Amino acid sequence: MECHNCESRQRQFYCENCIRTHLRDLRLQIQHATVERDEQVRKSTAAIETIRGSRVRRADLSTGQEMLDELNDGLANLRRENDRARQRVRALREDIATRRRTLSQAKLLPPGPLDPLIARELTQLNAHADTIARARSGLVSELVEVFNVVEVGGRPPIGGKAGTKGEWTIGDLVLPVPGDIRRYPPDHINAVITHALHFIGLLTFYLGIRLPFEVTWTGGKLGVGQPWVRSIKGTESGSWAKWTSKHCLHVSASSPSPVADNPTVLAQSTSDSYIETCPPPNPSSSFTTAYAMLLYNVCYLAYTQAVEIPLSQAGDVLSNLWSVCCSAELGRRSHQTHPLLPPPTPPSFPLDFAQLLQATAATPASRPRPARPRTMVTVESRNRIPEEDEWDLLDDEEAGAAEFP
Repeated sequence: MECHNCESRQRQFYCENCIRTHLRDLRLQIQHATVERDEQVRKSTAAIETIRGSRVRRADLSTGQEMLDELNDGLANLRRENDRARQRVRALREDIATRRRTLSQAKLLPPGPLDPLIARELTQLNAHADTIARARSGLVSELVEVFNVVEVGGRPPIGGKAGTKGEWTIGDLVLPVPGDIRRYPPDHINAVITHALHFIGLLTFYLGIRLPFEVTWTGGKLGVGQPWVRSIKGTESGSWAKWTSKHCLHVSASSPSPVADNPTVLAQSTSDSYIETCPPPNPSSSFTTAYAMLLYNVCYLAYTQAVEIPLSQAGDVLSNLWSVCCSAELGRRSHQTHPLLPPPTPPSFPLDFAQLLQATAATPASRPRPARPRTMVTVESRNRIPEEDEWDLLDDEEAGAAEFP
């Protein structure tokens, strides 16, 4: 070194030349290291590019493995829960089977001191059933009195002479059999059918019976608009469940015939005193089909109360309803209380709807009727159809043939 001070180690002083020399050496080293660093970075980048695809695949594989592990854990938990559920179901089935065997054995044993608990329960159940039946009978009696369902005219057998049957009325209006409907004006038929539908609706509500055919009204409320009838969901027994189309149970006052095949005529007969909540459906059959549905409902209602109605008497609606209200088994069987009735209609119900419809469409000759007083109001008298323009209920065999699909 040229500087004497630089060679002296006891002091840390550097001259300008020495500092310049050291800086130059450091720059050379840095430049050399920078070149080597850039070369290493380039090589590293190239090496990374060559392994990027495999790294991505390994990363995806690791992610998939983690998801698979989670799914396996969840599947194991579900299997454990399923095993516990199977064990519980198996235990419940065994318990139910044991109870059924016990119940079967209990039914085979005669009631006596060996089963006082069962006897007491059966006694209480029968007592409750009797109480419900008496309450229903009381409601039905009041219902008959309110609607004034009575038989007028007729004569009991006297002196060996056969008696004659009178006409049944509801609300002082005669509900004729199908063969006599043509003798009454449309306003009378519509009014008495409305009374009958209201009576049947309350009667089935009190008895807890569900009928095979349901009634709806175009006005949305009972008695408002026109009644339409259609079948509910049911089995093939009785061949009634397939009649799912709505049929109008209403006679048009402006039409010379009550056959409800024209929706335009039906719409014109609607009163202007209410607003329909929905447009009336297109009818697919005549008034006769709807009336046969009403007869079938009454016959099934009688069946549920242990009253047998033969096919020849199915057209006497009010008489059949009176038999129902006077039944000794009234109110004991229901779709809502014990003992439960099967859904409409069971195979034990003998009446077939196709046969009833055919019998209704045949329009048999009406039985001789006693002279009835002219009690119709002035409006009905004005709307009465003359004898020479008397409208028919059916178009003979054509209307009956059109009813069957």
